[in-house]
Amino acid sequence: MKMILTIFFIFSLLSLAHASVVDFCVADYNAPNGPAGYSCKPPSKVTVNDFVYHGLAAAGNTTNIIKAAVTTAIDAQFPGVNGLGISIARLDIAVGGVIPLHTHPGASEVLVVIKGTISAGFVSSDNVVYLKTLHKGDVMIFPQGLLHFQINVGGSNALTFNSFSSANPRLQILDYALFESDFPTKLITATTFIDPAVVKKLKSVLGGSG
Repeated sequence: MKMILTIFFIFSLLSLAHASVVDFCVADYNAPNGPAGYSCKPPSKVTVNDFVYHGLAAAGNTTNIIKAAVTTAIDAQFPGVNGLGISIARLDIAVGGVIPLHTHPGASEVLVVIKGTISAGFVSSDNVVYLKTLHKGDVMIFPQGLLHFQINVGGSNALTFNSFSSANPRLQILDYALFESDFPTKLITATTFIDPAVVKKLKSVLGGSG
C-alpha cells in the first residue's frame, strides 16, 4: 500500500510539473513567432474577441484544380487557440473534388461530415489502407503524420469540419511536394518509378520546375 501511495504521489508531481501555469496564451501577433508558437499577449489586452472566430462561416472557393477549399482557424488566424493544442478547419469539396494525399506532421485530425458523401482514408506506416465512405454525421480520425485524403463521391457539394490536436498542425500535400516544387524530374522518376513524361506533365499542370 505504501508503495502504491508513493507511485501515485510521484505521478501527481509529474502531472503538476506539466500543468499550465496560466489559463491561456492568446497569440501576440506583434511579437516574434518561434518553434513553440506565438508569444502571449498581455492579459490586460486580451478580450473575448480573441476567443471567437467568424472565418469558417462562408464556403471556400472550390473553382480550382482540386475542386476543393480548406479554410483554417489555426494560431495564425485565431489567436485564442495559441498554446492550447487545438485548432479547426472547414473543408468544402465540390462534386468530384478531392483533397489529395497529404499529412499533418504536427497533429492528429478528427473529421465530421456536415453534408454530402465523401470517401476518406489513411495509410498506416506498415502500408495498410483504412478506407471508408462517410455520410452526414459520420466522424473519422486520421492519426498524426499519416498520409490521408478525402474525395467527394456524392452528387452534391460536401462540407466537413476538421479539428486538430495542435494550434498549428502544418500541412504537406504529396502531389504539390513533388510536382509544384523544383524537385528534379530525374530524381522523382528514380525515387517513385513514375515515367518522366508523366512527371513533366504533372509539373506543367501544377507549375513546378526541374
